Amino acid sequence: MDSPGYIALSRMASQMRAQDITAHNLANADTPGYRQSRPIFAEQPAMQALIQNPRGGRQVSYSWDRATWRDDSQGPIQTTGNPLDVAITGEGYFAVETQRGIRYTRAGRFTVGVNGQLVDQQGNAVLNTQGRPIAIAANDSRIEILGNGTIRSENGVIGQIQVSRFASPQMLRAEGDRLLDPAGQQAEPIERPRLTQGAVEGSNVQPVVEMTRMIAETREFQLVTNFVDRENERLTNAIDRILRVR
Repeated sequence: MDSPGYIALSRMASQMRAQDITAHNLANADTPGYRQSRPIFAEQPAMQALIQNPRGGRQVSYSWDRATWRDDSQGPIQTTGNPLDVAITGEGYFAVETQRGIRYTRAGRFTVGVNGQLVDQQGNAVLNTQGRPIAIAANDSRIEILGNGTIRSENGVIGQIQVSRFASPQMLRAEGDRLLDPAGQQAEPIERPRLTQGAVEGSNVQPVVEMTRMIAETREFQLVTNFVDRENERLTNAIDRILRVR
């Protein structure tokens, strides 16, 4: 395969990845706390030592799948009426304890687990400001969660939900649809978080925009596929002509 073929192949691989990311966004349009992602592509020049471009020619560049960017814009706050649902307004992440270590999330749809701990939808314990699970007693029937994360009932203060920020949020690694791995970063506690009880933050995905993007990406993939077909036809014809001359 010559350079045009390799260039087209790199573009097709990039378009397939872009479609995968867009499809993942669409699948999580209703996932609480989900943040949409975007691929970042760049040109990768083909370095050929001791070879100069022909007169009038240009440097060959391939499509480079460089990274994935996460859109950290605020999702819509949706009122649920569930006293254990909590939404964050502005920056910050809840801390939960998983089998792989502490992870962070914007999904504040919580419940009380079988062991009396406050847990997320995956059963991970929600941590307090001391880094310990929050236990809610059976006789704590009227739960109130204040704007700063303090949890109290008719029996007194239960604890305070930990809300943290990171110096480089884009460095957080996604695990599934809701959890984020700090990737070695140190969490910084937010002293005055802005929490809302009885609500959750929805996904910041806009389905209509993502559907439009998916259609455009599909058309671009088809365009490159057509180019590969025409390039293959050109090479086949060139080989046939050479063989006829011989």
